[in-house]
Amino acid sequence: MKLGNVFKKKPKEQNKRAILEELFQKYTSFSSDSVTYTGIELLVDVVDVFRPADMKQFENVDLSPLLDLLIEKEACKDFFATYISNLLKHKELDRIISDTGILKDTDFLYEVRKRIIEKILPVQPSEDTLQFVLNQVFYSSSDPIWLGTIPKQQIDQLYALCAFRSVYHGSKDNFALAEIMYGVEVLVNRISGKAMETDVNKMVPELQNFDSPFIAIQREIADLNERLMASPERYVSSNDLAYKQILLLHKQCEKYVDTAFNNSHKYGISLKVNQSLLRIRQQLDRIKQLLPFFALDSEHDADRKTIDLGLLLIRYNCHKNNVRKLINESTQLLSYEITQHTAQTGEHYITRTRKEYFKMLRTAAGGGLIVAFLCVFKVLLGKIETSDFGHALLYSMNYSIGFIAIYLFGCTLATKQPAMTASALVSALENGKKINGKDDPDKYRNFAVFFARVFRSQFIAFFGNVMFAFPIALLLIWGIDSVFHYNIAEKKWFTLVNDLNPMGSPAIFHAAIAGFFLFISGIIAGSIANRDKHNSVYYRIQEHPILKKTFGKERTKRFSKFYEKKWAGIISNFWFGVFMGSTASIGIFIGLNLDIRHITFASGNLALGLYGADFQLSTDMIVWGIIGIGVIGLVNFLVSFALSLILAFRSRSIPFIELRLVAGSIWKHFKQKPLHFFFPPRTS
Repeated sequence: MKLGNVFKKKPKEQNKRAILEELFQKYTSFSSDSVTYTGIELLVDVVDVFRPADMKQFENVDLSPLLDLLIEKEACKDFFATYISNLLKHKELDRIISDTGILKDTDFLYEVRKRIIEKILPVQPSEDTLQFVLNQVFYSSSDPIWLGTIPKQQIDQLYALCAFRSVYHGSKDNFALAEIMYGVEVLVNRISGKAMETDVNKMVPELQNFDSPFIAIQREIADLNERLMASPERYVSSNDLAYKQILLLHKQCEKYVDTAFNNSHKYGISLKVNQSLLRIRQQLDRIKQLLPFFALDSEHDADRKTIDLGLLLIRYNCHKNNVRKLINESTQLLSYEITQHTAQTGEHYITRTRKEYFKMLRTAAGGGLIVAFLCVFKVLLGKIETSDFGHALLYSMNYSIGFIAIYLFGCTLATKQPAMTASALVSALENGKKINGKDDPDKYRNFAVFFARVFRSQFIAFFGNVMFAFPIALLLIWGIDSVFHYNIAEKKWFTLVNDLNPMGSPAIFHAAIAGFFLFISGIIAGSIANRDKHNSVYYRIQEHPILKKTFGKERTKRFSKFYEKKWAGIISNFWFGVFMGSTASIGIFIGLNLDIRHITFASGNLALGLYGADFQLSTDMIVWGIIGIGVIGLVNFLVSFALSLILAFRSRSIPFIELRLVAGSIWKHFKQKPLHFFFPPRTS
């Protein structure tokens, strides 16, 4: 019977001392003259007495009730000391050292899924392991927090009352320290194997001709382990040369991993390699935390280090299924590499001079022209009798081919810009962050000027798309009607126009979906470019023997350059088209009102709806249609820009509090030079 269920009220309502006395009375009755109670329930219930009911409303935890009870009642102290000693005796703990909280696999999704499942239904090891005890007693991820608030003097006093022996005691049967040594040796062997893999090694080519620090530290740890196992003390001095050599090699291993991560912008990095390097880093951090326990300069430190070790193991076990930390660590570098690519691409969408500004208008006009054709094609494709899947396929190909054409012809689709320019903005903020190690006093003012360039580039791109999509779509539908005597929008005009009304339809929600897809397409572009760089795809194409023999060396090289510059954008635009074309059909399949609204297509659809109604639209419908185009564009921009900005800030570890300073600087610049946000200055 678990007594903790009886005492459901927390000790603020009841006297902790009384609860503890009743607990001891209950569990001592399970003991006989020859056998002491060894079940885990007593420790579970004692810990539950002190665990705060609300982690947000406590300052510190006081063990005085338990300490006073053990001091005043000798029988309770003897019983509890014997009970704890038997409970923890010869409990295996090497798995906590080598496995707990460390990535098990390089498959990111598998690791996330595994941790979520184990968070709900934790893995329970056998009862002869320390992890079983910790799983039962300290099962909450918040336990290390309140344990850290207990005064050290009280922990030391409880340690003495329970007659604990340090892990450094002189007995030959020094089980705990031997387990730690074995766990560290397992970690080192795993690190050495993973660090020698080809995909990891290629990230640090500059160190390939040097002796590997991983192999060296593996040898040193093995030698130290043998030496400690043969020594009665089981520890060395912090001035021991072998111990210092291990610390030095450990720093070299850390430098190797840091260099590999830093080289990712040169060679790219895959999710698998990122996970491998992250796992090596986690294992190195674990070794770094455990190595000090092998060194002891004073016998007086033995008890303190033993207590610190216990608290460290509790923290390892409580944080073993931390999903948020896993996602943050696993995705930060990749998000940096992706946003680095989009930042470089985004620079092409930011105008500086009047010449560049009007060039953007021309390219946006080209984008509007192509979108006008896509609007007409979509209406025609909608008349084909096919399944929802068939329509999704046809619409997706229509969008994809159109977007790829816009990209390859050098035209501009305005809503593709925010995902790119957001990263360029944050990159500019990062680059202006330090001058000679100090904050640049003008960085926010310079950033505001840069933001004005971005904003007016967005403005003219929107203007060009909308202003050309409308008349071209109107001209196309008139031409079809004139040649074939068929008004393609005659039966669909009301839907085309009404879907733009932000008050009478879910246009805002659908525009937000389109903004999300714009953000995802930017992620895809950066991911593809990063993957191809890591796999040396461009070089492999350039030096492909069959391609060179078939097309010649120069043509193959030109194709390789084309692939390097354009392939990521082609794939990104293809998937953006698939997302845009299949959303409505997916919504029908799952029973939700899902669709997309895009500013440029909204402009073209308004033209088609106007002609389909024989120009007999009411004033309200025309006004709300025009307002809807503006609202849809604003939502497209805000959603994709905001998501990209958040990702870029996170990838560069820039605190979000800087947004307030940035916004203030932008507003100040706008009040001083509002026209610069819409038109370029006469002098750049």
